[in-house]
Amino acid sequence: MDYIQLNHDNIENEHICCGFSDKKCANSYQAKKQWMSQQFEQGFVFQRLDERAKVFIEYQAAEQAWLPIVAPQYLALGCFWVSGKYKKQGHGKALLAKALGAAKENNKLGLVTVVGKKKYHFMSDTKWLIRQGFVVVDEAPNGFLLLAYQFPNSADEQNPRFADSVLKADLSNAQRGCLVYYSNRCPFAEYHVLESLQQSCVKRNIPLSIVKLDSVEKAQNCPCPQTIFSLYYQGQFITTDISACMDSRFDKFITP
Repeated sequence: MDYIQLNHDNIENEHICCGFSDKKCANSYQAKKQWMSQQFEQGFVFQRLDERAKVFIEYQAAEQAWLPIVAPQYLALGCFWVSGKYKKQGHGKALLAKALGAAKENNKLGLVTVVGKKKYHFMSDTKWLIRQGFVVVDEAPNGFLLLAYQFPNSADEQNPRFADSVLKADLSNAQRGCLVYYSNRCPFAEYHVLESLQQSCVKRNIPLSIVKLDSVEKAQNCPCPQTIFSLYYQGQFITTDISACMDSRFDKFITP
């Protein structure tokens, strides 16, 4: 199994897995590449199978990760995906082993990642990660969990946790209509928020507030743990599924 790591030298010519199948998201796809290029300077790692496939893992130091967590001396996983015919071939374990190896080489205390109690869209498989040795170290509203794979040297350290922005989230100013948080961490998010979701809300006469997480500071202080895409309606969390933006799917998630 051959894997490659993207960097400043090859990112223009290499695909980033999940974006190559949707041509209408081309600008959003480039926005993800630009985001990645900026994050390389902050130790961001993107490794994928050397095939035209959706098989990849992302990670970086938790202190620089675009997640509202407090996990000093850990590496934080971003997107971690093995899709289609490539499932059950050992790619998930192989990619996770690379992240664990990087954590050990850099004297980290382990890995952390944000997931859902049940499988949430655009988030890793909770049950699979727990089978690999991850444990729940914190829980947030709306069914979000913080998992950690902890090395023996982490025993006396403080457990990773969600940031106060999550645990003390106040969405009282978002009681009318839809509210969405998104970032360029995903090659689908910008297109579907600015095009599909806007059109869906206009069609239904639903007010829409958009918060783009365009800096690590904003992401780390987001009230929702999922900083790729999180949709709220009348102040209540709805979904992390970007397909909810589309007119054909919107009413399955939100009924005015």
